[in-house]
Amino acid sequence: MALENLISVTFTEDELNKLTQGIATIREVLAGKTVNLTPEQRAQYGRIANQNKLIVDKAKNYMEQHPSWIPNFLDKEEFDRDYSTRQQIETHVQLLENLSQQLVDTKTLLDYDNYSNALSFYRMMRFLAGENEPGAKSVYQDMKVLFKKSGGITPDTPDTEL
Repeated sequence: MALENLISVTFTEDELNKLTQGIATIREVLAGKTVNLTPEQRAQYGRIANQNKLIVDKAKNYMEQHPSWIPNFLDKEEFDRDYSTRQQIETHVQLLENLSQQLVDTKTLLDYDNYSNALSFYRMMRFLAGENEPGAKSVYQDMKVLFKKSGGITPDTPDTEL
């Protein structure tokens, strides 16, 4: 009985080159304009939730209507630049996150297919080693060490994190 293949996909060299070039173009555009926060900084600054977006939008609207109410210490021009740039990149972030998730999901299915097939091969090596097939025992012994013995994965129970 053949194993179920969850996904079958390949990329041509041309497609991989276009993908690499596209990513290089994105990096080039973003160079010097984006930052990498540490996990601590991400926790410190967080992400703006929908409710907080409404607060920012409402404040901007009122600042436009009543410029004399803006505190002297608030740089309205910088606020407007930040606001505009945030809007510009939000759509791109969503598009890239969607593409990234598609790639991750595709890789997940490819990993699962590979792992299932590797387990089938391992089981065959175990069987052939038991049948004294020449060379099978050394392959079986070499692969056997990759399986944890105490409560971890076994050849019949795939590890959930491939």
